[in-house]
Amino acid sequence: MRKTDILDVLVRKLAPYMFLFGLYLVSYGDVSPGGGFQGGVVIASGVILLAMGRDISAAADLFPERRLLLLEAIAFLLLLGAVIVTPVARSVFVLNLLIGLKVAAGVSLISLHLFRQG
Repeated sequence: MRKTDILDVLVRKLAPYMFLFGLYLVSYGDVSPGGGFQGGVVIASGVILLAMGRDISAAADLFPERRLLLLEAIAFLLLLGAVIVTPVARSVFVLNLLIGLKVAAGVSLISLHLFRQG
């Protein structure tokens, strides 16, 4: 796929709104439709958009794989701790946030890895 200046500008303008909408879905998932998984996938789709529209190296510079791996591992451990320690009724927001971070990091890692292989 040939990269153009129009595509580069469009991706740089659209990706922050995708991240913001993903954070909105994660943060209001306990009171409205949506939630951690859906918000995490929308955030990861912003990373995918950057990788497709700009370049895989530009997306990897903004979201290094080591940090994504660390974020996913920490979110998983915190998620396990939150499930064990707190009652579910009080921690729906925290659980949505941790699930959103884990899904966003995991799907971004898988996508960046697949882009590098192809």
